[in-house]
Amino acid sequence: MPSISSRGRSMPPSPIRKLVPYAEEAKRKGIKVYHLNIGQPDIPTPETALNAIRNIGHKVIEYSHSAGNESYRRKLAGYYIKTGINVDYKEILITTGGSEAILFAFNSCIDPGEEVIIPEPLYANYNGFAASTGIRIVTVTSTIGNDFALPPVTEIEKRITAKTRGILICNPNNPTGYLYSKDELMQIRDIVKKHDLFLFCDEAYREFCYDGAEHFSAMNLEGIENNVILIDSVSKRYSACGIRIGALVTRNKDVISAAIRFAQARLSPPGLGQIAAEASIDTPPAYFEEVTREYTARRNFMVEALNRIPGVYCPKPKGAFYSVVKLPVDDADKFAQWLLEKFEYNNQTVMLAPASGFYSTPGLGRDEVRIAYVLKTEDLRNAFETLREALKVYPGKTN
Repeated sequence: MPSISSRGRSMPPSPIRKLVPYAEEAKRKGIKVYHLNIGQPDIPTPETALNAIRNIGHKVIEYSHSAGNESYRRKLAGYYIKTGINVDYKEILITTGGSEAILFAFNSCIDPGEEVIIPEPLYANYNGFAASTGIRIVTVTSTIGNDFALPPVTEIEKRITAKTRGILICNPNNPTGYLYSKDELMQIRDIVKKHDLFLFCDEAYREFCYDGAEHFSAMNLEGIENNVILIDSVSKRYSACGIRIGALVTRNKDVISAAIRFAQARLSPPGLGQIAAEASIDTPPAYFEEVTREYTARRNFMVEALNRIPGVYCPKPKGAFYSVVKLPVDDADKFAQWLLEKFEYNNQTVMLAPASGFYSTPGLGRDEVRIAYVLKTEDLRNAFETLREALKVYPGKTN
């Protein structure tokens, strides 16, 4: 039998989804599973988007331009301008989710065997994107001890070699919920400028910043205008993960030109998704005000509830809707599987995402999990009560 490719063998499984069979088996047994493992919000999609889908007048759902519908790109440019990011619609490429934007960016800017530096823990699929494009991720580790703040820039600079092509940050951060400040971004800017690197900035969670904090976009870093590539998505902004619409935004004409050639090879981004995404831009500010209030309440409840459990530490996220949480367990991968296979409390259990999959450095994150606080507070209450009871009896508890 023919063997699969080395690239296929190196493709890592998703730490977010690899436990799905165990969750499905638990559900078959009639056990309620609280999904804290995946960033699928229960927030309603805006009516503006849903009405656009309900009222489609098209007689044919056609291919769009490979860069996306011009009407959507123009409207999206207007959205960015309102947020303080001055771009032209020709500097925007619509993609099949933020995932494709990252793939296009990597393929356009980095050759196989070259390197990109990323703070870890990192969005797990970055590892998959790197494997599929043949590039190498070099990590600089942030720690739960200082709530995952940006590591010293000296540590980043130590990792720059002749093969380094760029730095990637996610801001606000998935999986940690950390919000990089303008000062931290300026430090990264200086490194990027000094070494003439690309700066890939995943800003899919831009709207979700808490306690009065404001998001500062990498697109507004002066002096590196042609180095910055913005990765964006409507999935979380409008609670519309299933329409699979993202964007690659850059003022670098060479990158846009290369990325469009990759886009032409896949023909066009989703037609129905673009219709919904274009309409979503008309979502009133009150929607985001209510969503921010709701996520703030959920975050506050999570932090308080988890930090009351003996041996657990949960930092207070500044953005997005995730936190990496330290647990008193020997192996979070084993614990997460045990929860689904062998534990139930009041006929319910919890699905977590082991944090080891959010690190590239082997051995890190073994006693950490990522929690997505995307459930309403009452569900979070039941989930954390279940987690508390599970930790009382888990055979691999460490204290």
